Amino acid sequence: MIVYLVRHANAGKTLATERLDDARPLDEKGVEQARLMGRMLSALGEQAEVVLSSPLKRASQTASLVANELGYDGKIVPVKALQPDATYAGFRQLLEEYAGKEAIMVVGHNPSLKAFLSLLVTGDDRTDAVEMKKGAVAKVDVGERICKLLWYVTPAIAAAAYANTGTRSRPKSARK
Repeated sequence: MIVYLVRHANAGKTLATERLDDARPLDEKGVEQARLMGRMLSALGEQAEVVLSSPLKRASQTASLVANELGYDGKIVPVKALQPDATYAGFRQLLEEYAGKEAIMVVGHNPSLKAFLSLLVTGDDRTDAVEMKKGAVAKVDVGERICKLLWYVTPAIAAAAYANTGTRSRPKSARK
């Protein structure tokens, strides 16, 4: 099964109380990051059968924007196993629940999401082997015995790639 792990896009600074922070929306930069990552996934021909998201506003907004750019027409499923304090056991249970799908997308938060990605790809107890930048997407092939990180892209990488589309990597030189 292919699992796209997506960290919520930029949402400004953490708010003082948990209740307020849970309702913190994406900022302008975050909205653009999420749309960009969705366009990138679409350009790569990536698809998800199911989109699962943390119920926190910034994650659900990211999921909605990315899914919209992908042309996903299903419902985004809110899942507590993708919240910032979620456990790896809960995440693995979530993967087992959707094991019959070819590809799913999960949208969540650090520190849990980077820990899940690290644990998947290292196969040991390291929770800090990879970093998940805001708005980043990792594509992981989750097998029965081994998981493979196929690629990881940040919004900065995607923006740079789009900015250079149609331009030469080296200046044209004159032949003599």
